[in-house]
Amino acid sequence: MLVVDDTANVRALIQVNLELEGIEVHLATDGQEALDRVLEVDPDLITMDVMMPRLDGLAAASRLKAAAATAAIPIVMVTARAQAADRQAGQDAGVDAYVTKPFDPDELVATVLRLLPADLRPRQP
Repeated sequence: MLVVDDTANVRALIQVNLELEGIEVHLATDGQEALDRVLEVDPDLITMDVMMPRLDGLAAASRLKAAAATAAIPIVMVTARAQAADRQAGQDAGVDAYVTKPFDPDELVATVLRLLPADLRPRQP
């Protein structure tokens, strides 16, 4: 899993909640770093903010969805951009789910688990 956000506290919050579910998490600070690392990390899913330096999340998501090697990776936008037009832009970029900040960690985890293929979901005790 790859968590992409330019805010350290948000990255840490997402990371901790997913690691508690047994999910291995890699981090990136912006869309460009996500593109640079995606083939190296080979994530099963990506969470991504929209507003980031260098390359925003919508542009990064569009590039990931346009590339054959990364098109099938589910992307969850985690962003404060909550207007209908923002959600439409996410849909146009090919994102699979949209979670607005401030987010409920349980909701985010449930969204991630729903989008992971069944054979990749961590086993619950």
